[in-house]
Amino acid sequence: MLNRLSLYDTKSRQNLEVQDEDGLVKIYCCGPTVYRPAHVGNLRTFLLADLIKKTLELNGLAVKLVQNITDVGHMTEDVEEEDKILSQSALEKVDPFSLARKYELIFHNDLALLNIAKADLYPRASESIALMHELIAELLKKNHAYIGSDGCVYFDAKSFPNYGQVSGNRLDALKPGHRYEYTEGGAKRFHADWALWKIATHRTEMIWDSPWGSGFPGWHIECSAMSLEYLGKRIDVHVGGIDLRFPHHENERAQSDAITGTDTVLLWSHGEHLLFEGRKMSKSANNVLLLSEVIEGGYDPLSIRLAFLENRYRMQMDLTWSAISAAHTTLKRWRALVNPYRNISVANNAEVLETINKDLDTPRLISLLRSAEKDMSRTSEEKAALFLYADKVLGLDLGRQEIIKPLPNDVAETLKQREIARREKNWEESDRLRKILESNGLIIKDTAATQEWEWR
Repeated sequence: MLNRLSLYDTKSRQNLEVQDEDGLVKIYCCGPTVYRPAHVGNLRTFLLADLIKKTLELNGLAVKLVQNITDVGHMTEDVEEEDKILSQSALEKVDPFSLARKYELIFHNDLALLNIAKADLYPRASESIALMHELIAELLKKNHAYIGSDGCVYFDAKSFPNYGQVSGNRLDALKPGHRYEYTEGGAKRFHADWALWKIATHRTEMIWDSPWGSGFPGWHIECSAMSLEYLGKRIDVHVGGIDLRFPHHENERAQSDAITGTDTVLLWSHGEHLLFEGRKMSKSANNVLLLSEVIEGGYDPLSIRLAFLENRYRMQMDLTWSAISAAHTTLKRWRALVNPYRNISVANNAEVLETINKDLDTPRLISLLRSAEKDMSRTSEEKAALFLYADKVLGLDLGRQEIIKPLPNDVAETLKQREIARREKNWEESDRLRKILESNGLIIKDTAATQEWEWR
């Protein structure tokens, strides 16, 4: 089977077919900064890489996926005084590297709960400092970098004439004081240059020796160093959240291409922002949703995956508790449909493959399954085969055998009494019993004819 997956390329602003080399596709995905748990918006980006990987494998291709772990103590603002890892380690009163390992483990656990396949490599920035030093030295040798008057090493943005093609920004239009750039007090030649290596000054933790003095790497250099080391000078797909498009991916591209002398990344794929209950998730708004909170609410964590799949990856999405609840109910129903046939052999389905190959059109694929579920002309086994094949990409674990907990006798009796009250149209008694049932953890969904319930 030949690769036919096409994805929207941020750089060219058009759909491009994903390229392979001798049947192998190499993917780099920007990973987490491990100073706190990743929220569900971050996880949506990591799901994008998983969907690309699963779709390519469904097309018969091999995939090598590398995802970095940022644990060197810097964040997007690149401001030394506001280092997030060091601030959090001081707050929790633990060593910064112990803090990083703690949240790295939570990250891997969350990926497993969302059925996101493991990457082939998870290189840590803290263990790749030598690689960064080699790359910085090469950039200095090629005159793409220089040592500023403050001793820090900077990339010379003007030395890269194609700067701005990913984000659409032009160097001559970028104004000084951009919030993403480290304030260096005039040490740079040009305000849009960025730090590759920073001298430690007053900083005493998470610093390393280097040919340019004791310090720590800038934000962007780690991804160039690790992607080139583990994937080589050609990267077929680079994945990340849309917030990384500028300046991170723009600067990473300049660094990598300055080394390779060509377009290192063939296709840039970005996932859009996630809102929660109509607002951007933020600590200040107190609306950051973690996967652990979804589970504590009694929902299957794959409800989040299904909710994401019902929206296009490159469209802004508003996640709500009602959408999570609806996805949870759908998962239970689909697993019940598939369960009697979960061990059948599944043939390739051209319609599923054609749908997912068109820029990961998961909403259309979910709609296809919903239509098939209601199609009376299909046998139950035919429906199950379709669902199981689609699940090779959707990753909803539809073949899982659900374990139904038996109801306690008193709860079962209350359900019977409520059914009697409904038949007798004693709505006051029905409502009273409903409250009792809900206090015991049941979710009641009445239809005109019956009462339906779910017990989490």
